[in-house]
Amino acid sequence: MKAELKPRINLEGRTPLETVIPLATPFIVFADPASSCNFKCTFCPTGHRDMIAETGRYQGVMKFEVFQKIVDDLAEFDRPIKVLRMYKDGEPLLNKRFADMVAYANKSGRVDYIDTTTNGTLITPDRMGPIIEAGIDKINISVDGMTEDTYQRFTGFKFDFKQFVENVKWLYANKGNCEIVTKIPGELITEAQRQEFFDTFGDHCDRIFVENFAPCWPEFDIEKHTGVTISKGIYQQDIGDTDTCPYIFYGCSVNADGLVSSCFLDWGRKLIIGDVRVESMKEIWTSDRMNALRLQHLEGRRKQNGVCGNCGQLSHCLPDNIDAHRIPLLAKFKTLVAIDPNVEPPGGVNHKFAAEAAE
Repeated sequence: MKAELKPRINLEGRTPLETVIPLATPFIVFADPASSCNFKCTFCPTGHRDMIAETGRYQGVMKFEVFQKIVDDLAEFDRPIKVLRMYKDGEPLLNKRFADMVAYANKSGRVDYIDTTTNGTLITPDRMGPIIEAGIDKINISVDGMTEDTYQRFTGFKFDFKQFVENVKWLYANKGNCEIVTKIPGELITEAQRQEFFDTFGDHCDRIFVENFAPCWPEFDIEKHTGVTISKGIYQQDIGDTDTCPYIFYGCSVNADGLVSSCFLDWGRKLIIGDVRVESMKEIWTSDRMNALRLQHLEGRRKQNGVCGNCGQLSHCLPDNIDAHRIPLLAKFKTLVAIDPNVEPPGGVNHKFAAEAAE
């Protein structure tokens, strides 16, 4: 097998966050090319159309002009962001201007690295050729079973698995400098299929890994929706508890309609901190609402937050942990950041701000 047995996330060589918080420039910005998906996965909130309808969430693709605004706004920061992560809630390749977006971000000089995650249904030569040429750095491919029956059961999609495998082979053979990663949930395969997964894809990607399901989305019971009992972390690590979310200190997420969430797992739009259509990315990054949320976590009050309080990302998926540094970081944060004590952090119910911003 040519591929490294390695998770899609880089677990080594990470910047110790306690040495850089508060960040003037985010490390990572998520920009969601499409909030909708052609799959109806049981293990993902987006796959449950009734739940999404209840949130009032925009379902569609990001307009190119909104994406341009995001990238143009990055010029206000003192340095380029480390990663532009082009996915969040939906299938990013549903946006027909995905390649144009990658090209625009690359030419801006404000982004060091661009990646995406796709379910693989649209990784045809016609679609992927322009994206590779545009200069994307990494493509994570989610494999959701080793048979068409498994796909039908867990994704609700009639999947041509043989053609998918051929498309992955083509992509790897024509990837240029782009890194190709394949991953599969261990809960969707038998022990024999685990080896079949490695045999099928191991020579046609740069990294390969069997992940675990994780209760990463707040207010979404993945065990209930899948019937799977979760006992390990997403990368097969032990499950732990965390007081302080690190993500809100180094990244934020622009949803497909332009509303900005403090968290990439904000599927229900309860952590809205701004609207990139009417505010700059820097204004949002340094906003009172974002800083109020950071302060809430640094003060050890995460579990008072209606959304953050039951987030499984912090117990099952966490690559960074700043709990041991929370007290000195709190003192530093209060010294360097002006915080309006009257501003409430996002979390709980769909905040009025989100409804106002969407008008």
